[in-house]
Amino acid sequence: MKNSAIINLQFLVFFLVMAAFTNIYITQPVLPVLQKEFGAEETRASLTVSSVILGIALANLPFGMLADQYAIKPIILIGGVMVSVCSLYCAAVTSLWLFILVRFVQGLFIPALTTCLAAYLARSLPQERLNTVMGSYVSATVAGGLGGRLLGGWIYPPLHWRYAFVSASLLLLAATLFAFRALPSGPPGPGEEARSASFLKLVARKELLHIYLVAFSAFFAFSSIFNYLPFYLAGPEFNAHIEVITMMYLGYLIGIAIGPLAGKISNRVGNGTTLALGAAIFWLFLALTLIRSLPVIAVSLAGICAGFFTIHAGAVGSLNRTLTSNHGRANSLYVLFYYLGGAIGITLSGFAYLRGGWSGVAALSGLVLLVPFIVGEIERVKEKNPNAWG
Repeated sequence: MKNSAIINLQFLVFFLVMAAFTNIYITQPVLPVLQKEFGAEETRASLTVSSVILGIALANLPFGMLADQYAIKPIILIGGVMVSVCSLYCAAVTSLWLFILVRFVQGLFIPALTTCLAAYLARSLPQERLNTVMGSYVSATVAGGLGGRLLGGWIYPPLHWRYAFVSASLLLLAATLFAFRALPSGPPGPGEEARSASFLKLVARKELLHIYLVAFSAFFAFSSIFNYLPFYLAGPEFNAHIEVITMMYLGYLIGIAIGPLAGKISNRVGNGTTLALGAAIFWLFLALTLIRSLPVIAVSLAGICAGFFTIHAGAVGSLNRTLTSNHGRANSLYVLFYYLGGAIGITLSGFAYLRGGWSGVAALSGLVLLVPFIVGEIERVKEKNPNAWG
C-alpha cells in the first residue's frame, strides 16, 4: 500500500471512529442536569453512559466473528445507520428508562464501526505501519469522546442537550456514507484454520490475556473518574457550573497526540515499559485530584488522559503485533474486556462515591491500576530476558 493511500485511509478511519465515539459520551458532562430533569439519583442517571458501554461490550464478540468472515463495508453501513437513528430517538425521549434502553441498543451497533474497523486495519496494513495507524485510531476515539462531551455540555447549553444528539447523529451518518463509498476493499478473509479458533483459545493465550486484563482495568479506572467528575465538581466543595465542568474534558486533547506517540514509544522502549509508565503517570495525577483546587484538577485530568492513552495505545498496538490471524475475534475480545471494565467500573464506583465521595472513587481506581503496572513490569522483564519465562 502506497504512502498516499495509507494517509487517505488514516483520514477516513479517523473521521469514522471519531464520529462513532461522539455518540457515546454525550450525556456524561450533563449528568447533574439529567438527574434533576428526570428526578433520578446519580447512579441511575449514570446508566445513560454505562448502558451504552454495556451494549458495546456484549456486541463485540458477534461483530468480531462477522469481521473475520464478511466484507467490512456493509457492516459499517448497517451499524452507522442504526447508531444514527438511535441518537435521533434519544433527542426526543421523555422517559429515563426508555432513554437508557435506547442507549443500550445504540451501544450494540457501535462495534460495527470500531471493532470491525480495527480488524480490517490489522489485516490490511503492513506491520511497520500498524503501530502508528493504531495510535491514530486511538486518537480518533479521543477526539470523538471529547467531541461528544463538548456537544453535550458546552457547544449547546446544558439544558439543550437533546440538540447534541441530533448533531452527533448527522455527523455519524455523513461519516458512514463516506466510508461506505471510499473504504478500499479488504484483503481476502482468513482461512478455515483461523476461522475455527475459538474465543476461549484466544483468551487462554497468556500474552493476550495480559493485554485484555490491562484493557479492563485501565478503562475501569478511567471511565469511573470521568463519570463521577461532574458530581464531584458540582458538589459543595466547588459548586462549579456545567460549562466549567465540561471545559475540564479539554484535557482529552492530550490523548490525540499521545496515541501515535505512544505507538512510537512502544516501538523504542518496549511494550512493558510503556504500560508501566502509563500506569505510573495515571496514578500520580489521580492522586492530585484529591487537592481541592479547580486549576490543579484541570492539570490532573490532562495527566490522567496522558497516562490512560499511553496504556491504551500501547496495549492495542501490542495486541495487533502479536496476532497472525483471528484479528476480528481478538480485537473484539479486547474491546469486550475494555468496555466491561468501563461498565463495571462505573457501577462499582457509584457505590464507592455514595459511601466515600470522590476519595472513594479515587481509591478504587488507584487499586485497579495495579494491573497495568504489574503486567507492564512482567512484560518488561520478559522483553529483557525472554528465555527466563520459558
